[in-house]
Order: sequence, then structure tokens, then C-alpha cells
Amino acid sequence: MTGVATSAILTVGAAVIALAAVLLFAMGRTPWGPSGSPGLWSGDPWSSQTSQRLADPFTFTHIIHGAVYYWLLWLVARKLPLGLRGVLAVALESAWEVFENTDMIIQRYRVATISLGYYGDSVLNSVGDMLTAALGFTLAARLPPRVTVIGCILIEVILALRIRDSLFLNILMLIYPIDAVKHWQLGR
Repeated sequence: MTGVATSAILTVGAAVIALAAVLLFAMGRTPWGPSGSPGLWSGDPWSSQTSQRLADPFTFTHIIHGAVYYWLLWLVARKLPLGLRGVLAVALESAWEVFENTDMIIQRYRVATISLGYYGDSVLNSVGDMLTAALGFTLAARLPPRVTVIGCILIEVILALRIRDSLFLNILMLIYPIDAVKHWQLGR
């Protein structure tokens, strides 16, 4: 890919992320969370700063999002140039971040998962998640599939052991809540 094409792809990807950020702000998401000040990291998954800083433990699940987008787009659109598939992956992640921050999904998180005090992501956190998904897509595109799969499994296992949550558990509990899983998750 030429330098001009790469610049165009990066510009379009950045525009997609910027549009999602504007939509999130218009939906009432705060720029940096309730504290009113930006921050880079919130390591405690049960604190009020989770989903408010640029990154938190759940940010690692967005690497998996990006890898999954890479594989799905490879399956359904492998003839498209990699850069265009990357923009589509960013668009998919951006759409998820907007959808995830609707009142319907926020309420579902509160009822069905351990995120009892969840009130949505800050715009900064959503942008961090979109960028992390782009990183996951890039890693999946460049690394051997076996390495990517092992990396995704490691992320899931480490998060499950460290914070009693992961992408798989999050999806499971959103779609089909299981009381035993919720009790295990709450047993800090």
C-alpha cells in the first residue's frame, strides 16, 4: 500500500472514531467521567473510575474484539484490501461503543451482570476502546493465527482469574445470565 493510501485509510479511521465520539457526547456521555478530570488508567474493575479513564482492565477485551473483526471480515470480505477491512473493523467497534452506551444496554448491564453501578463509558474510554480494537485487528492481521488465538485465550483466562470477568463472561451474562456465575463474580 502506498503512503497516500495508508494516510487515507488512517484519516478515514480517525474520522469514524471522531464521529462516534461526537455521537457519544451528544448522547450525554461525559468527556472523562464524573470526576471531571481525564486519566489514563483505572486498575480497579469495581471502582467508579472503571469505564471512565482511557483504559481499564476491560480494555484488554477490545483487543479480542479487533481480532474477531479481523477474522469475520477475512471470512466475508477477504477480497477487500486490508486497510479497508481495518476501517470496517473500526466502524463496527465504533457502532458497538455507541450501542453499548444506550440506556437500554446500560440498564441491561446493571440488571444482568456484576456491573451494578455501571452508568456508561466516558467518551475518552470509548475512544480508548476503539483504538484498542484497531490494535487487535492489526495484531491479528500481522501475527500467525495460532499466536493470535493463544493471545486471546490468555487475555480471557487472566481477566477471569484477576477480575472475575472477561469478554466471554460479559457476553454470556448479557445474553443469558446465570446466577451461579454472578455469585462467583461478586465473590471478590
